[in-house]
Amino acid sequence: MQQLAHNPAFPNLLNVRDLGSYANRAGRPLRQRSLLRADDLHRLTPGGAQALVDYGIRTVIDLRWPADTESHPNPFHERPGLVNHLHISLLGSSVEAWVATRPPGPKETFNCRVLEYARSETCSVLRAIAAAPAGAVLFHCVSGKDRTGVVAALLLALADVDPQVIIDDYGLSTEKLREPYLAAFPDEQEATLERIRCPPAQIENMLAHLDQHYGGVTGYLHEIGLTDQEVTQLTQRLF
Repeated sequence: MQQLAHNPAFPNLLNVRDLGSYANRAGRPLRQRSLLRADDLHRLTPGGAQALVDYGIRTVIDLRWPADTESHPNPFHERPGLVNHLHISLLGSSVEAWVATRPPGPKETFNCRVLEYARSETCSVLRAIAAAPAGAVLFHCVSGKDRTGVVAALLLALADVDPQVIIDDYGLSTEKLREPYLAAFPDEQEATLERIRCPPAQIENMLAHLDQHYGGVTGYLHEIGLTDQEVTQLTQRLF
């Protein structure tokens, strides 16, 4: 079984990993210190923020809702000169708007709903990754699990990483979040376990959706507006 992604240490982050420890199905390794996924950077200590910079992070993309960025700004939002900081809310303007205008469904179909109902935002995030200046790109949401997971799965699929590895990468979030989240919400154990649950079907359904409706991830990326050049730029960040 392929090794799960390298997990560099950044004080107070719970769910961060470098996608560069994977290889694709042809055995070609992904580039390290190029693309990182993470949870909410507002938890970072000053030393943790500096550790990210020292690791090579030069662009941070915040996928959270605007209300979250205002109530819990991350250190790069507060010090915009430290890295190239972008806020692109993957699920629109607010949680209320997302819930009100998108059909409900089980967690297992969440990624498919994002693919269809957040096309513009998904395009903006991937375009920003493609166009980012030299240096590593980190993208994050609150738990670093679902919104971050959609972006990570699209990138890993574009690199032709084995589907089981993409599933395992998503599932790793449950392992990393379980202990600290249960400790933080001792009176809400059942709800917390459901919140951090990462069902394999969530990725399986997403990959099947991409294949059935778009002929694969590249077809989807073109459908939402990315150009051939932007897809090539994304690929160059992966390898």
